[in-house]
Amino acid sequence: MCGITGFIQYKGGQTEDLARRCQSMADTIVHRGPDADGVWVDPSFPVALGHRRLSIIDLSKAGAQPMESASGRYVLSFNGEVYNFSRLRQEPELSNYPFRGHSDTEVILAAIQHLGVERAVGKLEGMFAMALWDREERCLWLARDRVGKKPLYYGWCGNSFLFGSELKALRQHPDFENDLDRDALGQYLQYGWVSQPNSIYRHVRKLPQGSVLKITKDCHAWAAQPKSFWSAKDIAERGQSSPFTGSYEGAVDQLDVVLNEAVSDRMVADVELGALLSGGIDSSMIVALMQKTADRPVKTFSIGFWEEKYNEAEYASAVAKHLKTEHHEIYVTPDQALDVVSELPQIYDEPFADSSQIPTYLVCKLAREQVKVVLTGDGGDEQMAGYRRYKNCLSHWRDVQRLPLIARSMVGPFTSALGKGSWNWAKSYAEEGKTVPRWTRKLGKISQRSCNWATESPQEILANKFTGCLAVDQFVTNAVQPATPLTDPSYWADVEDPLLAMLHFDYIGYLPDDILVKVDRASMAVGLEARAPLLDHRILELAWSLPRGYLYDGQTGKRVLRDLLTRYVPRSLIDRPKRGFSVPVKEWLVGPLRDWVEDLISEKTLREQGIFDVKSVRDAWHQHLYGWANHSELIWSVLMFQAWWRAQSGES
Repeated sequence: MCGITGFIQYKGGQTEDLARRCQSMADTIVHRGPDADGVWVDPSFPVALGHRRLSIIDLSKAGAQPMESASGRYVLSFNGEVYNFSRLRQEPELSNYPFRGHSDTEVILAAIQHLGVERAVGKLEGMFAMALWDREERCLWLARDRVGKKPLYYGWCGNSFLFGSELKALRQHPDFENDLDRDALGQYLQYGWVSQPNSIYRHVRKLPQGSVLKITKDCHAWAAQPKSFWSAKDIAERGQSSPFTGSYEGAVDQLDVVLNEAVSDRMVADVELGALLSGGIDSSMIVALMQKTADRPVKTFSIGFWEEKYNEAEYASAVAKHLKTEHHEIYVTPDQALDVVSELPQIYDEPFADSSQIPTYLVCKLAREQVKVVLTGDGGDEQMAGYRRYKNCLSHWRDVQRLPLIARSMVGPFTSALGKGSWNWAKSYAEEGKTVPRWTRKLGKISQRSCNWATESPQEILANKFTGCLAVDQFVTNAVQPATPLTDPSYWADVEDPLLAMLHFDYIGYLPDDILVKVDRASMAVGLEARAPLLDHRILELAWSLPRGYLYDGQTGKRVLRDLLTRYVPRSLIDRPKRGFSVPVKEWLVGPLRDWVEDLISEKTLREQGIFDVKSVRDAWHQHLYGWANHSELIWSVLMFQAWWRAQSGES
């Protein structure tokens, strides 16, 4: 696992100057690769590749990057792990390549030299982001893995094309332009993350997962477009047209085989590895399979909270005891968790508002004290219907379909008007220091979800589960809804089963832009590599071909995974309601963080900043403060942007 960065500076420059500039960009992401660094500059063209190395496989200098191919034609800066590199190395087409070491980076170069870039990338199984310079054609290739496990930003700024694992690397280049993308910000407030392909900056984008981008020597700004080499949409549609025809037991057996292979592939490392264990189905499954093949107790790590409502450590401890792992846990006090808040803008580098970022960072920090690599359970919920929201959305979708369209169109405005009226009543009580009437809170809650009645697809209902506000311009003045996987149906799978439609929607939205961002930034902030076996594309292909009943029994999801786990762990240890990995943000905002909140979203601050609709933000805060509505996710989103904004502006 590493960090990459670089640029093409079309105005040119001296080789030494380009190297220094690239080195300064790479230095900003030293946390992603604290073991070594490297910079390569083409003496005949103003292109520079930078690299920070976290040594995992082939710890020798033979694994150093940027790495040149044996022919000298290609130079690669690579971030991630390719799990099938040993198998690729044995393929006849690569057998005559003069390997110098045993790293996966060198195998990638060998594959590219013999197969070409696009064919080679399509063969890679793993998590990666890469930049490849072709010295013969004078073109730069960028590529990102199938699910988007590893980040890759790119953009045209001034006279330069910039790229990097994190925005802070791009900001170091003198041509960087920091114009805010107000449309992306408006959508961020709706969902809590900046959805690809956008970034928070107008002149920077995220390379979509499963795609490559080719930048030629005379390429005009934004003329080149990403090209897919793999598509989850195709997998969903193929799963519906060519479903699994075996028995339920056969499906469990097949999942057992594929998941064992995925875990085994991800246990290859030249350093010690462990696992993050929450005690839930996904992480327990991964640890069980790790322990099955390991020759000694696997090191497992979990985090606990003294507040029972948020604590899962006892479940993790019970699973660890059964599997006989070497278990480590830390109980965190509210003060310890709150101390992390000030670090979040630097860690996440772009506004990001999933509050479970705090415990995720803390458990990664705990694990890094003993290991360099951990396996996680990420991906199970989105592939196998693990979230409770799927049940609620399916029920609501059935209700919506029963109503005529004209009736649905009337529900939203009516309930919205009720909500506004109830808030006016509640506000008058609150301003007099009285308790807000309960009936006004109920009307407010109804109005918050009134938008569901006007939806035309299960994806829209699922999207509304995330929304902190109903429109991008509700809080960000002059914002326009951007076309992203969250709002543009052209991204969505064309399938009849509403559950599969929602799974795909989460796989291309919530998973890469929330879950994977959260884990990547938290783990890499402490130099820890996180591998997710459940995100192996073979598991996705199997899961989405299964009949709905194999995944979801009408009440709970992950049926096939749950039953597979009982082969390794007693059902009594895992048969319990799903509990999210969260912190008490609702209580923090009106308690220990209140002064911080009032500072960041004071009327004076908001007016001077000139980004937000001041009345809308202040109303939302007062609604939360007075107990009329739970706007914790929305307020947290605003606060995370404000803290990020101050950090980028250099304010204290």
